[in-house]
Amino acid sequence: MKIEGPGVRLTIYIGESDQYHHKPLYHEIIERARRQGMAGATVLRGIEGFGASTRLRTTRVLSLSEDLPIIIELVDRPDRIEAFLPHLEELIDEGLVVRESVHIVAYRGRGGDQEGQAGGEG
Repeated sequence: MKIEGPGVRLTIYIGESDQYHHKPLYHEIIERARRQGMAGATVLRGIEGFGASTRLRTTRVLSLSEDLPIIIELVDRPDRIEAFLPHLEELIDEGLVVRESVHIVAYRGRGGDQEGQAGGEG
């Protein structure tokens, strides 16, 4: 089954060493997204990058970093993304959040969302 509709991609850029209550911040963001019923989320670990501080973070052996870039992507309906934003305001002290309008095309098996909307369970 093919499901299409408007959506929002939320991309969150943080550091691997960022913490929330002594746990990785990316894990807390993913857990909250799951509990909120978001359609899905992905965490990517960067191999090199820099942020506002311009300090280079890299996986190169000669300058091995313990604070690699982390990118978290969530894609869902605009209303679900909007409802999730207050969680980020609470969790993120330093980072970047990018919100982009997208057109979602999702392919699901017969047991997928029957209402024809992106976002799965809502």
